[in-house]
Amino acid sequence: MELLGVVGVLAFIIALLASVMIHEAGHYFTAKRYGMKVTEFFLGFGARIWSTRRGETEFGIKAIPAGGYCKIVGMTPHEEIAEEDKDRTFLGGTIRERLIVLGAGSFLHFVLGFILIFTLFVGVGINQALNRVDEVVPCIVTTNEGECLPDSAKSPALVAGIKEGDEIVAIRKPDEQSITVDMKWEDVLEVIRSSPNEAVIVTVVRDSERFEVALTLGSRTIAGETRGVIGIISSYGIVRLGPIEGAIESARFVGDVVKGSATALVRLPVMIPDLINQTFGDEERDPEGLVGVVGVARTTGEISSSERLDFHGKVVFFLLIVAGLNIFVGIFNLLPILPLDGGHMAVAIVDGVRRANAKRKGRSAPPPVDVEKLTPITLIVVVLMISLTVLLLLADIINPVRLGL
Repeated sequence: MELLGVVGVLAFIIALLASVMIHEAGHYFTAKRYGMKVTEFFLGFGARIWSTRRGETEFGIKAIPAGGYCKIVGMTPHEEIAEEDKDRTFLGGTIRERLIVLGAGSFLHFVLGFILIFTLFVGVGINQALNRVDEVVPCIVTTNEGECLPDSAKSPALVAGIKEGDEIVAIRKPDEQSITVDMKWEDVLEVIRSSPNEAVIVTVVRDSERFEVALTLGSRTIAGETRGVIGIISSYGIVRLGPIEGAIESARFVGDVVKGSATALVRLPVMIPDLINQTFGDEERDPEGLVGVVGVARTTGEISSSERLDFHGKVVFFLLIVAGLNIFVGIFNLLPILPLDGGHMAVAIVDGVRRANAKRKGRSAPPPVDVEKLTPITLIVVVLMISLTVLLLLADIINPVRLGL
């Protein structure tokens, strides 16, 4: 792997470990906020490599960088608690406090994903089509080769006198009122595509002069769908949004990723057979299928070393990958199965329902649910998760996803 590829992999690993620390920090700070005692805050598992004590908490790094943990006193009913700590246990907190502490890690994953996307939209910018005309094509192309034939119709833009460098800032139907606010190119393009062979009026800016041009759009049939054509090739450039618009678009983008991640989790069981066939058979890996951490790191390295992407494009890909991974992990961790945080939240909710029922019937509060009795279920889930992790590792090594960049 080239140097840039190695840098990309290292950058991804650092971003992943930072995400783990932020997740555990969510548990740590909320637990401290509610007076719970936190004895350990470690990145990784296994043998201790380094640690230091700050107050009552030991912070450190362990040998296996496969996550992290934050140890809070009194997570199970049978844990031995020192006399001075009995008022500072996790199970001693209210149901609301327990839910907040458990959900804080996933919440910060969503916050981090939002911040990364906001940074992309507002700071880095997205390379997208602009309203500026880069080229006026001479005809409405009807061949697969994109060539003009003797009987090809002239492009509407050419007939209307639109020139290279013009900006098409608005479009309307003849019976509609003039548009004074500039439209985004994607909105202009939507009107064009949805209006084949119709008369329209476009607002053009040329050398700071603003004027309207009437023309009749052409049409092309693509995959059985007839679309309107104006006959230009638009310029591309980096577009940065303002803070308010960036926040709105970031929230919308995160919502879309949440929906996509939830759909992927629902489809997980039916995707595993395909992954097995792709790992041990001759099938090519599906870039939109299941990918492990090693596969994502390898993809990041491939993007970093690609000569087809400039620095800006590589930064965009990197931010999208890290943001998407954080959002997916946030959702996955909320699944109501032990040992995930979502499983512990489900137990806390059951505790709350039992307490409410006891209070309604005038009885004393029942003891907390003993999660240790659910150990067999937890072990089954852990075995399934480890098995999937190993399968993904083998798939990413034997038949890695290739983007062709």
